[in-house]
Amino acid sequence: MSALQGFTHLAASPAFTGALAVSAHDQGPGPVLRTVVIVALIGVPLTAWLLLRGYRKKG
Repeated sequence: MSALQGFTHLAASPAFTGALAVSAHDQGPGPVLRTVVIVALIGVPLTAWLLLRGYRKKG
């Protein structure tokens, strides 16, 4: 059974579709917090890369 078939079986479950219906109406903490999380997920690795780049040995 492929992963897609497993997902199709899960999507056909009434409990799963009910959870999707609840989450579709409940937007959660809002767009500001969502933006902060996305920026952090992108910014932390970028900052680490920039900082560690300076410690590379020139050689």
